[in-house]
Amino acid sequence: MVRIVNYLKRQAEEKDFFVLEVQGGIEMVLSQSTQKYYATAKKAYVSSTFDEVTCKALIGTEMPGSIVKVDCDPYEYTNKDTGEIFTLSHNYQYTQEEGVISREDRAIQKLFGDELQLSRNVAQAEEHIM
Repeated sequence: MVRIVNYLKRQAEEKDFFVLEVQGGIEMVLSQSTQKYYATAKKAYVSSTFDEVTCKALIGTEMPGSIVKVDCDPYEYTNKDTGEIFTLSHNYQYTQEEGVISREDRAIQKLFGDELQLSRNVAQAEEHIM
């Protein structure tokens, strides 16, 4: 599930429209610099045909789906707090499909799955030896 947390006014081809800012659930991430966990949530933007009044009324609404990390062409991102410039090659997108797993999460699941299978194989081998 994702929750609508905000909306923004955008312009394209001299026409204004609104996008909904959606946010996924809380995630705990290990800081590479401090080695301490911090709480965060993935965010994405979804174009809409709604007017501003409707967008405002939708804040807080939950809807099915998730936010996934998607590879894209490299682009520069500036940290607003520090002014540091990063080159990123991914963004986050909303998908309506529940249970869609990012490539990173899939790799982690595969690693644990391979580890679990190895443990089962070792246990079976030990049973045959005894």
